[in-house]
Amino acid sequence: MRLDRAGWPFISGALFLALASAVAVGWGLALPLAALAAFFAFFFRDPSRTPPTDAHLVLSPADGRVLVAGAANADAAPPGAWQQISIFLSPMDVHVNRIPASGRVTRVSYTPGKFLPAYRPDAATANERSEIWIDHDGQAVVARQIVGILARRVVCRVQSGAEVRAGDRFGIMKFGSRMDVFLPINATIKVAVGQMVRGGETVIAVLESKGESGS
Repeated sequence: MRLDRAGWPFISGALFLALASAVAVGWGLALPLAALAAFFAFFFRDPSRTPPTDAHLVLSPADGRVLVAGAANADAAPPGAWQQISIFLSPMDVHVNRIPASGRVTRVSYTPGKFLPAYRPDAATANERSEIWIDHDGQAVVARQIVGILARRVVCRVQSGAEVRAGDRFGIMKFGSRMDVFLPINATIKVAVGQMVRGGETVIAVLESKGESGS
């Protein structure tokens, strides 16, 4: 199983402490630390995914449960008219994040903030977060990584100007968090609140093509 590189300091640190404890104290303390290392390896797992190839599909950027699917929360959305899909990631979900739509990255921003529970509506604007804007055939798609009460850091590895494809890996959030995706008003949402989704595979929306929008 592939592991995200952000996990290696946690895994190796826990294994080192487990080994040192086994030598100095005994296995009574070493076993819980070894179990912690195993949890870190599970958390930072990075399974392969097979994204659909249709260029107009919007794919889930994360594994988890859909919290919002429809009209955007005006207090949380970027300026303008948007639809919103929000996904809550539990500590048991894969936390590697994937690009939701193919296109060119036009903006990447990071905002420090609080660590409120990620399922709260105000977490979208109060918590630490990273945001990427993607130009898909003249339409803007915004993906926002939001940390939660356990997640204490977002890792975003994409830069402005990059050409990206839906399903590409672009970062990770550490220990439970949320992903928001903001879509054009004319996008067709394909998921519902409460649905479980898989990053890089589940179709969450379909964008209009230029021909459709101009007809």
